[in-house]
Amino acid sequence: MDPFQIIAVSGHYHIRIQGISKEHQREYIKVFAKLPENDDSESNSRKTYEDMLDAVTQKSESDLRSEKSSLGSTESSSHAEEVSNCLSFPRQELSQYLFDSDVYLHKLRAVNLHVLASEQWNASHLKTCHRTYLASATNLIHYLALHCLDVDQLKEDLCSVGLLNLKYANTNVLASITASIQLLENLKPDSSYKRTWPMDMRNYLTLQEGEKVVDLGISAMRKRASMHAAALFGHLQEKKNAHIMVTVGREAIANEMLLGDLLKAGANIIRINCAHDDPSVWSEIIRLAKHSSQMLEKPCRILMDLAGPKLRTGPLKTGPDVMKISPKRTAQGDVISPAQVWLSRTGCSPPPHLSLDATLFVDGDRFFKELDVGDVLKFIDVRGKQRSLTISKKFSVFSGCGYVAESLKTAYLESGTKLCIQKKRGKVSIGEVVNVPAIQHFIRLRVGDLLTITRDPRLYLEEIDATAYGAPRITCDSGRLFDSVKPGDPIAFDDGKIWGVVKGTSINEIVVSITQASPKGSKLGAEKSINIPKSDMHFEGLTSKDLVDLDFIATNADMVGISFLRNVCDMVIVLQEVEKQNLQGLGIVMKIETRDAFENLPLLLLQAMQSPNPLGVMIARGDLAVECGWDQMASIQEQILSICSAAHVPVIWATQVLESLAKSGIPARSEITDVASGMRASCIMLNKGKYIVEAVAMLNSILHNCTAKKNVKTLLKPLFP
Repeated sequence: MDPFQIIAVSGHYHIRIQGISKEHQREYIKVFAKLPENDDSESNSRKTYEDMLDAVTQKSESDLRSEKSSLGSTESSSHAEEVSNCLSFPRQELSQYLFDSDVYLHKLRAVNLHVLASEQWNASHLKTCHRTYLASATNLIHYLALHCLDVDQLKEDLCSVGLLNLKYANTNVLASITASIQLLENLKPDSSYKRTWPMDMRNYLTLQEGEKVVDLGISAMRKRASMHAAALFGHLQEKKNAHIMVTVGREAIANEMLLGDLLKAGANIIRINCAHDDPSVWSEIIRLAKHSSQMLEKPCRILMDLAGPKLRTGPLKTGPDVMKISPKRTAQGDVISPAQVWLSRTGCSPPPHLSLDATLFVDGDRFFKELDVGDVLKFIDVRGKQRSLTISKKFSVFSGCGYVAESLKTAYLESGTKLCIQKKRGKVSIGEVVNVPAIQHFIRLRVGDLLTITRDPRLYLEEIDATAYGAPRITCDSGRLFDSVKPGDPIAFDDGKIWGVVKGTSINEIVVSITQASPKGSKLGAEKSINIPKSDMHFEGLTSKDLVDLDFIATNADMVGISFLRNVCDMVIVLQEVEKQNLQGLGIVMKIETRDAFENLPLLLLQAMQSPNPLGVMIARGDLAVECGWDQMASIQEQILSICSAAHVPVIWATQVLESLAKSGIPARSEITDVASGMRASCIMLNKGKYIVEAVAMLNSILHNCTAKKNVKTLLKPLFP
């Protein structure tokens, strides 16, 4: 039999897809919803729902029996015979088709009743929701109720008859079920016959505070999702379906053109992590971002993440302020190409397209007035050796001009090094090198190494003697770490780049055996994350530092990111602090980066919906993967997207997006696929990197192409001339 056939029923044409054989179909499922016994406020409606449920299930079973027998009646037989004669369609197969549609119809009615009962069951949650989120919270409860049922076979059956796919009905659960029921009703042979049943097919919700009606229809619910995303991130100015967020730090101050270049490349949200730098740096970044936004007439919002109770490695004492400049050499030591060095005044950073080996800032107005292409700069390096730099190119940049110089020999420079220009007439100009960054120390760990973590914050790397201590050491000032871990617990560093097992503990020290690291050794430096995924460690909601930083965020940023949420109590503390400071316009972004936060996500959303503040969720895949396991990340991020879609809450897709491109300038193929997955979110976040502007431009191009869907289509060859 042809799997696709046109059937004329009561003047309508339907496409019939060959269904699953009857013996493989499930029995009709009865669904019961029990209300809390101790909830007096909701007890009145409990019996109503139970009576309705019994009425529907009993009526469904009797309808199935009666309609099955009625297929042999004269009217049904003559109608089936007429259709069969017109299209040579066997009567038995038509009867099977009509019976199956009734099975789907009664199952959907029971599912619909269960969804509505769950809404009544969770009325206490809905009563406390702000009216801005009441419809969204209701849909979230409908979604959770639907996914509590085993309806996979029903979903497949609905698809098999060409009805709405419930897999893609997250944003409008009740309306989608209602639409499916109505479509099945229309498939009946006698379309003028309207079957009655005890529950209205609602597409709206009436608020208790007044007579205002909130539409729960499909189009209205989809508009709510877009409206909530616009409230948090702003309206998209270009033809793309996701915002672009970029994390920046103090490098945005050193390069004043960076923020402007990021906005021109397509970014419209700047993220600052309060775990790094200080308010003076944050203020300057925000000032530059707002200035660039006004000059370019491009919107830009600011998100600031609170540091939260995250465990991090302690500080390591920095090394000397020395910069090494070295040309590229062969294995034999022959120079292949000279070192490329950028020279300019402080704050005048190089253009992003240049591939440079070092950047030097020089103080001296007269020095730059005299400097020209072809000049040779002579200096004495840190080791006392005479070295020279030859000026090869001059560039005009946003805040002045800069030069590219070349060096054929290795040199070491520090702040205070004198650069001398000697002209033909003996005239000499001198510039002084300034702001050479300090060398950052790190520990290199290999598999089998022992690492000691100590409470002592005065410990610095340069004080470590491997022979004296027997193992490299690093600090962590959190007492919770030392009070919670026990031998045998797994421990991860730097977002899972290094793994180990706790071998021993004491009041002030933890000894870790490294079990996973790079074959050449992995670097572990200061302020890197520490995760204890299997520990029952207790975290406080907001730290004292978070409360201080929140005051700054309230007056300078558009959104605040809440780090390391774990349960509803943490969310209550955040909302109380926001309400205390009267920050109703401040966007709240819940960062999901722990197993507890993922498991409590629906409750966290319902709690956050009690506030009128714009709301969002960030999938912080770095810590989340370490906490939950790499093998579970794919399903976890899918679940977060689905739950937030049902709640109409915008999602930020974060961590390692286009990381290879941002750091090396060359994207990995898997990164492009990751971007495609991230396009289901409302915002995609990129982290820092040498080629971050190019990464933003690439992401912006991908979003435009996928939204327009024109570029690839033009490459396809037509099947027919």
